[in-house]
Amino acid sequence: MAEEHTKRLLLIEDDRELCGLLGEYLEGEGFAVECVHEGDEGLRRALDGGHHLVVLDLMLPGLPGLDLLRSLRGRSSIPVLILTARGDDVDRILGLELGADDYLPKPCNPRELAARIRSILRRTLPTEGRQARIGGDLTLSSGAYTAWLGERQLELTTTEFKILEVLFNQAGGVCSRQALSRNAMGRPLTPFDRTIDVHVSNLRKKLGPHPDGTERIRTIRGEGYMYTFPHRGEDPHD
Repeated sequence: MAEEHTKRLLLIEDDRELCGLLGEYLEGEGFAVECVHEGDEGLRRALDGGHHLVVLDLMLPGLPGLDLLRSLRGRSSIPVLILTARGDDVDRILGLELGADDYLPKPCNPRELAARIRSILRRTLPTEGRQARIGGDLTLSSGAYTAWLGERQLELTTTEFKILEVLFNQAGGVCSRQALSRNAMGRPLTPFDRTIDVHVSNLRKKLGPHPDGTERIRTIRGEGYMYTFPHRGEDPHD
């Protein structure tokens, strides 16, 4: 693979043996991998700007993984996939609330890890030639993965943007959680997976209600979510 097309991954994992095994597999899949085994050094390297994606373990010496993610999100929008011990639901949800793009429980299948990484990169790398679309006071620029409410740019993760974009494109219609997962995250939703719900909750907090007080993203019980507009008949793509 040509060097300019090689995606550079930062793997922050304190288990050196696991880090070596995952790094070797991912390099065999065409990625360039740097391994770091301690939280403070991981944060420094993640902020250097030399990587396309961070794979982050939460149990780290020094700076814990969630604190690392919180600090990173205050200064960088680099995609993050968190690795968590199976069953640590609270940490997984908190990681998503702090801005992680996705998570994978450990022990993980390296093939699934590579697939998740590729899925995140596909939806986060800039795409040329896609235009901004406006609906009410919301503007989405798909090529740059940016969104504005009026003149204010929203601080969205790339995954939050993709979910908002899917909802926006189907404004006024219901989008199931399964469809959101497939279309925005590039993978099927697994049983008991709350990833979509947490991302939608984050979006609601960042978007706020419409100026007339109505909610922008409605929950349709048993069906999914719907992006709404305050005035009936408004065309979201005008």
